[in-house]
Amino acid sequence: MSATTAERVPGRTCPLSYRYGAGALCGPPRVRADTLWIVGGLYGNVLALQSLLEAYAADRTDKALVFNGDFHWFDVDAQDFALVNETALAFHATRGNVETEIAEPAEEAGCGCAYPDWVGDGVVEHSNRIIERLRATARQSPEALAALAALPMHLVASVGDTRVGVVHGDADSLAGWGFSQEALATAAGIRQAERAFNEANVHVFASSHSCLPVLQRFAGGRIIANNGAAGMPNFRGETFGLATRISVEPHREALYAVRSGHTVIEAVPLRYDARAWQQRFIAQWPAGSSAHRSYWDRIVDGPSYHPHQALRAAR
Repeated sequence: MSATTAERVPGRTCPLSYRYGAGALCGPPRVRADTLWIVGGLYGNVLALQSLLEAYAADRTDKALVFNGDFHWFDVDAQDFALVNETALAFHATRGNVETEIAEPAEEAGCGCAYPDWVGDGVVEHSNRIIERLRATARQSPEALAALAALPMHLVASVGDTRVGVVHGDADSLAGWGFSQEALATAAGIRQAERAFNEANVHVFASSHSCLPVLQRFAGGRIIANNGAAGMPNFRGETFGLATRISVEPHREALYAVRSGHTVIEAVPLRYDARAWQQRFIAQWPAGSSAHRSYWDRIVDGPSYHPHQALRAAR
């Protein structure tokens, strides 16, 4: 599929309004804390949300929590939608493509995922159908839609002496795939990320969007921390979600971690009741539905991906 064609396909489109450029992150921090929890891709999983809140409450450091977009997705039940929305907006939050496309749909954007060529057309089609159903739920709450539309696309935080750029996609776009594990496996992707660090003047980028985790080290102690999904399994045979934690003090339950100066960047498991979540998911997305066809295998067995693939040395 050519770039020109992709720009016209709902679900593969990246609207101009999504694009901000890495230089937009050069400003002063909006959030200052000794510990920053960053949660992308909750996807409406209210049991993962409960696990997150419990882990966050147990953290005794000076802390802040950022919901890093796509906290909605599977939550077409009105009560689940309200719970997720109210909780996310009670903390710091940035909008992902999901929140953007339910609040202010862009012409031909579909789900707003801007899927690259390596993602199959069936996934794109299913995601466009999911967003349509989620919009029907969201339209019941006009005030929630206004609040989601007002959320920023990115923010900068300060953790100790570390500047953190919190983005949903990548350094340039709300739905960018430059911080995906696939892009960061290429020399071109590494070069683009190095440029972004320089333009944004940050030590760490925290992202999600591309749905698989990667903790990529760069020269000079710079780090990209993509938490994959907080609300779905991230590794084969596992059933927990992941959150990114950046702190001056390590967390005892971190799955893997790296250091940048005096700061530790960690992937912390969110261990929710997987069986209960599967039942809740089926109640909203039965067999044959778009979400079930795209996500059920991952929800039950995890993706074909392993922790050693996520933790990467500088190249």
